[in-house]
Amino acid sequence: MTTSRRDFLRAAALVGATAVAAPAPASAGQGGAAPGGPGTDTTFTPADKLGFGTARSASPVWFTLQDGRLSEVYHPDLSTPASRETQIVVTDGESFVERVSDVGHRTELPDAEVPAYRQTARGTGWTLTTRYVTDPDRDSVLIDVEFRSRRPLHVYLLHDPALGGEGTADRAFPQAGALVASDGSTASAILARGGFSESTVGYAGVNDGWTQLVAGRGRLDRHYATAGPGNVIQLGRLRLDGTSRTRELVALGFGADGGAAVRVARGSLGRGFDSAASAYAAGWRQYLRSLPAAPEGADRRIYATSVVALACGEDKRNPGAFIASPSMPWAFGFDRAVAPEYGSYHLVWPRDLYQIATGLLAAGDRVAAERSLDYLLRIQQPDGHWPQNTKVSGEPFWTSIQLDETAAPMLLAWLLDRDDPATVDSLERGGDFLLSYSKDGYPSPYTEQERWEEQSGYSPSTIASVIAGLVCLADLMRHAGRDPARFLEAADRWHAAVDGWTVTRNGPHAPRPYFVRLTKDGDPNAGTTYNLGNNNPDPADQRAVVDAGFLELVRLGMRQPHDPVVVNSLAVVDEQISTVTPAGRHWHRYSGDGYGEQADGGPWNVNRADVLRTYGRLWPIFAGERGEYELLAGDRAAAAGRLRDIAACAGATGLLPEQVWDVNPPYPAVRPGTPTASATPLAWTHAQYLRLAWSVAKGRPVEYPTVVAERYLTH
Repeated sequence: MTTSRRDFLRAAALVGATAVAAPAPASAGQGGAAPGGPGTDTTFTPADKLGFGTARSASPVWFTLQDGRLSEVYHPDLSTPASRETQIVVTDGESFVERVSDVGHRTELPDAEVPAYRQTARGTGWTLTTRYVTDPDRDSVLIDVEFRSRRPLHVYLLHDPALGGEGTADRAFPQAGALVASDGSTASAILARGGFSESTVGYAGVNDGWTQLVAGRGRLDRHYATAGPGNVIQLGRLRLDGTSRTRELVALGFGADGGAAVRVARGSLGRGFDSAASAYAAGWRQYLRSLPAAPEGADRRIYATSVVALACGEDKRNPGAFIASPSMPWAFGFDRAVAPEYGSYHLVWPRDLYQIATGLLAAGDRVAAERSLDYLLRIQQPDGHWPQNTKVSGEPFWTSIQLDETAAPMLLAWLLDRDDPATVDSLERGGDFLLSYSKDGYPSPYTEQERWEEQSGYSPSTIASVIAGLVCLADLMRHAGRDPARFLEAADRWHAAVDGWTVTRNGPHAPRPYFVRLTKDGDPNAGTTYNLGNNNPDPADQRAVVDAGFLELVRLGMRQPHDPVVVNSLAVVDEQISTVTPAGRHWHRYSGDGYGEQADGGPWNVNRADVLRTYGRLWPIFAGERGEYELLAGDRAAAAGRLRDIAACAGATGLLPEQVWDVNPPYPAVRPGTPTASATPLAWTHAQYLRLAWSVAKGRPVEYPTVVAERYLTH
């Protein structure tokens, strides 16, 4: 019997509620400090967001929505979650206690051009509607609450701060009618226009308000005024009953200290929801009017959502720093062994930033693409390479070397015609790093990590990026009056060698030669084995592991689309790693990928005895890469079909995921082609949709570096 992901998460929540229902010590006084700190570790909400929004103004606040509630809010930048969740709890004080996330609910995006969302939930005799925007002029989120019920009920606001991105050293206290939290560096204040009729704070899993309500069947036994430092949770009863009082406005404000946060929240309440929402919408519509309309053939809703999702993902204080996703998938959000410092997709990867910049460039936002390149130039490391990823501030987070990420700025600069001396100086240092990187003392494009960040070796996709990057760099250098001979010589040498490093002629999947995912030793005919990681227990023969990364050789101008080895390899990957779903054909990253949920729908984790196997599912970005290949092969109709396939993977609000379900467990409890609990929205997916939409409209890939094709295909 399989278990759905929703059942899995709900069961986990009920287990947690039961485990923490022990009453507070009798010595604890009413209205005093909560005992029992520091509480359980902070855990963040799942990554399958249905909402992501911020104002087009400089206000550095972003919100997400997940499972019927307000999930992580980011402040003061996009690498720093400031809260875990904010949601409504309803009880009759006797027979039931219900959180919004535990009852039936839906999230809607009324206008795809404006990331202002509406959520509706229905529980035991009650209906709740909430709307969300940020105040364009203040550091706050506004929540418009409408609550209706058949009889008077108690309505609580549950807020879990996580200031500084950790939430393990917060202090909670009342101030000027607000529930305030501070970590000493920043503060939040949650305030209702009608005030709170009662409130309490406590430690997560010990005596927080939710724990008390569950244990007391809807009643608070203790009202603590302060808690911390630790993982604190705040609870305030709204002056709503669902019959005579049905509307309330809530503001979550941020500031340097409690007083500043309260003033921000109070100012937003004074402005009102409608005024803030009107200005919020006007900012987004003005931005979209500055860009071309969606091209013919694109789903206008998914297209608009994609442009907005990418634009939302830029940090306000660090222009050009676009994060991969406002989420922390699976164990990245709850397991300290996996993520000692919580941080995952809300970081900047040069590879993802290249995808985002080219997507926005295709959509007409050249200025954003320029900002992206400027950011990349700022974060280049002293030895010339680009870091694996960074916080939006530019501070490196993970530090492995991925050669395609050092090539990416060269490709982007070429697309932007950036041949000014400062840019070329920076890119030339990157080129020299690529030429100095060596395997066994011999310069080669052997990379410490390929684009999936899990393996070292000779990777077709990495090698393609490096060759194309060097040729693009050489072209920019020529325009700047410099000699690029050393870069072209290396590019030509590696172009001639790529098949010898990565094409097997005796692999198990076909009698004809085909590209493998990578080789560890540069000998694709050797049965060298390696462990795939991600809970794969047994080593794999490198000849048996395939991916579609070789398409970069075509998409970046080094191979003809009808090259026999490319055609052979397409047949292999279609047979080995693709699945036809109701949303079209989609592909896994590579053979045996384990980066995804467990068989019962539980979250991906590693290095745990109880997690025996996990399954990476299908990635919609590959439909986009295949579509760009098909355009080069002359099949525009097929490419248009891939565009529709990506759109079909969207969630209810048009946000595109990292992965969609296949026919591995927990199928058939899940529907193939629909989003998993992977990172959503994934900026790369949205960028790929925009780029393919314009590529189909123009009949050719808009990212294609013609200077590379002229060198290797025309001449």
